[in-house]
Amino acid sequence: MQPRNMSMSGVVDLAAVKAAQEAKAKAEQARAEAARQGGGGAISPADLVIDVDEAGFERDVLQRSTEVPVVIDFWAEWCEPCKQLSPLLERLTVEYNGRVLLAKIDVDANQMLMQQFGIQGIPAVFAVVAGQALPLFQGAAGEAQIRQTLDQLVQVGEQRFGLTGLAVDPDAEPGGGAPAAQAEAAGPYDALLEAAVRALDGGDLAGAVQAYKNVLADDPTNPEATLGLAQAELLQRVQGLDPQQVRKDAAEKPGDAAAQIAAADLDLVGGHVEDAFGRLIETVGRTAGDDRDAVRVRLLELFEVVGADDPRVVAARRALARALF
Repeated sequence: MQPRNMSMSGVVDLAAVKAAQEAKAKAEQARAEAARQGGGGAISPADLVIDVDEAGFERDVLQRSTEVPVVIDFWAEWCEPCKQLSPLLERLTVEYNGRVLLAKIDVDANQMLMQQFGIQGIPAVFAVVAGQALPLFQGAAGEAQIRQTLDQLVQVGEQRFGLTGLAVDPDAEPGGGAPAAQAEAAGPYDALLEAAVRALDGGDLAGAVQAYKNVLADDPTNPEATLGLAQAELLQRVQGLDPQQVRKDAAEKPGDAAAQIAAADLDLVGGHVEDAFGRLIETVGRTAGDDRDAVRVRLLELFEVVGADDPRVVAARRALARALF
C-alpha cells in the first residue's frame, strides 16, 4: 500500500483535540492494566526494531502507526553513512522504551517503497504517524539532532493523535525499565485535563478554557494544556458567528483589523491554515498602532493552534517578521 504523502500536522481539526485526549487516556489505562496483569501484551526491547519489506509494510508500518510513531530507516548494505546512522537509530529507539518503533527497509530489496517515498539518496529517515507519512532527515545526523527530532515526533503523536506508544516488558530491559514505569504513572494534571475533555464533550467551551487555564496557572509550559487552550478559545470565538457576514465584512474592509481577525479565525476552523496566516500577515502591513498589534497577537495565537513545528507556522513567522520590520 502506498503511504500517504501528508504532514503530521495535517489540516487543523479542532474537534480532534478532545478525541486525541480521550485516546491518550484510554491507551494509558491499557498500558497500566497490562502492567498490573504482569506485563501481558508487553513486548521486549528487541521487538522495537524490525525489518520491513513491501509485503509487510501495511501491517508492520501503517497499522502499527496507529499505536506508536514509526520511524523508517531506509538503508543498504553498501551505504557507508548508513553503517554509522543505523546503529544510532537502533540504540535510541530502545532507549525511548516503546515511544517509537524503528522499521528498517533495505532499499535494494524494496525498490517500490523507495520510489513511493520519493527517496533520492540514502540514508533517508521518514516517520509514519497515524497513517500519515513525513520526512525527518536525509544523510548523516548527530545524536542531538536525532533526539530532538524523536522528542518532537513523540510529542505530536501524543498531543494530536493520542498515541502513547508500546508497553515494554521491564523484565526484559536492562536497568529495570524505569522509563516505562514513569510513563504509566498518572501525571499531576490528569484530573484537570480530563475535566477539559468533559467540558468539550458537553459543549461547555468556557469550562474547557478555564480547565486548561487552571493547568497553565501551575505549569505554564504544559504542552497539552497550551494546545487545548488555544483550540478551545478559537472554537469559543467562532461560536455564534455568521460566516457569510464575516466573509462579506472582510472583503469590503481589507484594512479593518477586527474584520480580518474574525475571517482568519473562520479560515483556520475550516482548515485553511495558509489562508488564515496570509490574511493576517497582509493586514499587519495595512494597519498600524493598536490595530496592528491586535492582528499580530491573534496571529501568534493561531500559531499555537497549529503547532510551532508545523512548516506553515515556520514560514508564516518569517513572513510576519518581514512585515513588521
